[in-house]
Amino acid sequence: MGDTRANSEALGAAPHLSPVITCREHGSFAHGVMAKRHPELIGRVRGAFPYGPRQHRALDELLDEILHGVVEPLGRECPDREFWSKHGAAHFGRSWFDAPFLWAESYFYRRLLGAVGYFTDGPWQGIDPFAPFKRAELRGETVEEELRSLDGLADVPAEARGEALLQASLWGNRADLGFSGGDASTPGEAVPALVADDSAALWALLPPGSPGTVAVIADNAGRELIPDLVLIDHLLARGRAARVVLHVKPAPYYVSDATTADVVDCVRRLCEAPGQAGEIGARIWAAMGDGRLDVRTHPFFCAPLPYEQMPEDLRAEFDAAAVTILKGDLNHRRLVGDRLWPPTTPFAALTDHFPGAVASLRTLKSDVAVGLSPSALERLDASGRAWRTSGTHASVQVRRRRAQRATP
Repeated sequence: MGDTRANSEALGAAPHLSPVITCREHGSFAHGVMAKRHPELIGRVRGAFPYGPRQHRALDELLDEILHGVVEPLGRECPDREFWSKHGAAHFGRSWFDAPFLWAESYFYRRLLGAVGYFTDGPWQGIDPFAPFKRAELRGETVEEELRSLDGLADVPAEARGEALLQASLWGNRADLGFSGGDASTPGEAVPALVADDSAALWALLPPGSPGTVAVIADNAGRELIPDLVLIDHLLARGRAARVVLHVKPAPYYVSDATTADVVDCVRRLCEAPGQAGEIGARIWAAMGDGRLDVRTHPFFCAPLPYEQMPEDLRAEFDAAAVTILKGDLNHRRLVGDRLWPPTTPFAALTDHFPGAVASLRTLKSDVAVGLSPSALERLDASGRAWRTSGTHASVQVRRRRAQRATP
């Protein structure tokens, strides 16, 4: 079987399926998320609002269920019970740690929102439990410094400015890199921080004077969404996109994932800033007003499903786009499949299902790794660092439309 896989990957064909990542293995990244990160998040959410006894009981029950119980289905009163029953029946009644990691994470956030009354008629309906964390980051000094650093790019040639903004968008959730466009590696880093770089292929899909639409599927709010918006402004201002459609989550998700409210907060933050940041904010505001920047959402973005199972309306939209840019680790996992792929598995083979050209801009924060050269993988493994999950490495990976691919 090993020879068959190697031959199929060399030809760019779809590889054999690798094991699905679960939270079962002690010491694994996924197990740590379920056993430690999620319980800690429940505590943070509990302290972020003056919730009443009902919310506190529900949070206690969810915590106990995760650590000591089995996965319970949604209550009969929940309007999305049928959806989760369809896509989670195999996992109910089993330990949370036995479920696929992608599904378990997604269902955890659905249950957390339910526990605090986000979907229920009453005073807490529609209140984002993660809003205090997002707003604190957006108003922090680090964001202030990053916005000021935009002034230093004002007179930089367009091509170099675009590359700096692309790097800022890629590393937007790194605490040590803003709009500098500088080296993203940490001191003493033994291997290149960018493990795969298809930046040139991405820019080739976005030539100046392009009349096409670019789709951007956002990841985090705050310090990551602001660089995304600045990059979008650059694409529109330089004619590399006639129109951009920004896709965000329909509900709070994964602590910091962007919703429409977060987009508004970020645009306002830009508009309030002096210098280049304020000018960019004004242009974005105008672009939203005249339709050149369209913010959309879809229930699929909060679903525990890979992009291979996206609904037909989204498939048609992404097929019509000049390129779809996916931001962040979760979108990458959903794009290639949340499995323990051999890291040298071709990115193109795992994204063949996507309807149009696609680009993934990702800071590595999970065990999934694909599209690496054998030499790069050897260097990374030899470093002795947790390069897959530490957030110290990133990738820009692109797959062109099928018709655009070079003939082998």
